[in-house]
Amino acid sequence: KIYEMVINNDPCYAYLLYANSTVDQKLVMAHVYAHCDFFKNNVYFAHTNRKMLDEMGNHRTRIMKYVYRYGQDMVDDFIDACLSIDTLIDCHAAAIKRVRDKTETSLNGIEKVVKKLHSTRPYMDRFINPPDFLKEQAEKLEDEKVQERHFPESPERDVMGFLTEHAQLEKWQRDILSLLREEAYYFLPQGQTKILNEGWAVYFHSKIMTTRALKDSEVIDYADHHSGTVAPYPGRLSPYKLGYELFKDSQDRWNKGRFGKEYDECENLVEKAKWDKRLGLGLKKIFEVRKLCSDITFIDEFLTPEFCRDQKLFTFAYNQSADQYEIASREFKKVKEKLLFQLTNFGHPIISVVDGNYKNRGELLLKHEHDGVDLREDYSKETLKSLYKIWGRPVNIETILEGVPKVLCFDGEEHKEFRP
Repeated sequence: KIYEMVINNDPCYAYLLYANSTVDQKLVMAHVYAHCDFFKNNVYFAHTNRKMLDEMGNHRTRIMKYVYRYGQDMVDDFIDACLSIDTLIDCHAAAIKRVRDKTETSLNGIEKVVKKLHSTRPYMDRFINPPDFLKEQAEKLEDEKVQERHFPESPERDVMGFLTEHAQLEKWQRDILSLLREEAYYFLPQGQTKILNEGWAVYFHSKIMTTRALKDSEVIDYADHHSGTVAPYPGRLSPYKLGYELFKDSQDRWNKGRFGKEYDECENLVEKAKWDKRLGLGLKKIFEVRKLCSDITFIDEFLTPEFCRDQKLFTFAYNQSADQYEIASREFKKVKEKLLFQLTNFGHPIISVVDGNYKNRGELLLKHEHDGVDLREDYSKETLKSLYKIWGRPVNIETILEGVPKVLCFDGEEHKEFRP
């Protein structure tokens, strides 16, 4: 068996399974070298901590300190609650500043609207309105403004970040939630580039193995294991297969010039089939893709009707009358829409915090951006329980179930459901 583990770090670390054969070890090394190249050069990994192994070692030390102080069960229970919501982060946070920096509000700006006590003699003003008094009044005014503002002012996608800042937690709990959120953002690009990253690794392990590393006696074993890597998964999409084939197709298109206005507007199918401008831009193009794309942009820009037809891609749906899954469509538009839908937010529901003081009772209100797929009842109940453990007050979520707007609630004792 081939077990591969590679860590995005500087330097990158990869591990080999001792029991693997020599050809498997070569294959794994070639594969992870491409992963390392991807980690280093793809823009979605640019914000990640390149010393994360050291950082995770520090995280372990801090957590073990809490284990010794508060007990294994208490710490494990809280960590489980935090890990169950580690997908409730803002996948665009690294590129978009969504909230106003707190330092932008200055005390001087507030003092302009602070009402001073009336003084008939100017020289008495500094005694009647001393700086400490003005500062106190400014702080009261700011507190009033905060209370008047919606909390948060706009929907907050980073639920973990919101809880870190506003949940009534003990110091050790806030620290654990903060470090687990940090790790969630570290792993975020892995989910955003799964197809791209694995396709890149397969593309280059095949090139390295077939041109550099293989002995004649190893070809059959390599071919067997490589074919297993890129084989389609029954009932689900293989990121290895799709990424690898799409990289090869993109390279071929840019080598032959099968892109641009002239090619797209050509209506002669025979001419398009023979199209070859001999541009030789394929390798340059796939390196550009490796640098700039995520799975969504890769699929959106480079998936073509010809590729879908050649790879026999289709959508499927459950036929209740036949009690089985069947092919629903081979239409390119529907296949592409389905792929992009599955990749958006990694297929997880999009959930935001909309009110941290719901009903003026300190309850938490979340909102599910319904996209045609209802929340799973078992998942939603367990997630609400975890959120309650962290927030400490009843937790609610607005959603749509079977076409009807609903609010799901957990108050610490029982689950409730009501109309908004």
